[in-house]
Amino acid sequence: MIETDADGDVCILTLDRPDRRNALTPAALDDLEAAVDGADEPVVLLRGAGSAFCAGADLDAVADLADREAAESFARRGQRVARAIAEAESVLVAAVDGAARGGGVELALACDVRVATPAATFAESGATIGLLGAWGGTVRLPEVVGFGEAMDVALSGRVLDADEALRMGLVSRVVDDPRAVAAEIAGNDPAALRAIKTRLRDDGDRDDRERREAAAFAELHADLEW
Repeated sequence: MIETDADGDVCILTLDRPDRRNALTPAALDDLEAAVDGADEPVVLLRGAGSAFCAGADLDAVADLADREAAESFARRGQRVARAIAEAESVLVAAVDGAARGGGVELALACDVRVATPAATFAESGATIGLLGAWGGTVRLPEVVGFGEAMDVALSGRVLDADEALRMGLVSRVVDDPRAVAAEIAGNDPAALRAIKTRLRDDGDRDDRERREAAAFAELHADLEW
């Protein structure tokens, strides 16, 4: 289900199950994790095939979960994939073109940069079927859009268009061609990209973060030819 291509310094990972709006089965989650871990390029573009980005978890697979233990294991599986995205050395760019629902939103939230086309829509739709976003949704959504917006979006399950997603900071740009954004980022120094991602994702004590920032600057400086 995961198609891997390369475009210069950009690895393109495509969720390729358009007949199910790229909904993810347990096996597909494992394949996505492996594809993210295996990417050597400095930038990875994550996108969906067809008219959707990702509908989240395959609801047939969710319905087949046998008991509480199986349900918790499935949630942890999705969390592991989101963590692999967040902790990858590559910069992950989510290219949302069409619908992102539930787990699809949560995978995008784990990415470093989220861009949308004008056709993109977003919904944390778990509440509408009696569930919640369990691939890091209740953790990352308030971190990205703030507590109040996260409560509204998650409790209502309402659909956001690209402009509203941009306004609340769920995406950073609305563009016609997300690949151009990935190429723009990939045009920068790979070591600097890795260092910036690591430093921006550092959630330690402020003084420690500033010391690590200075050390990263010095390391990059030493590798430059002046």
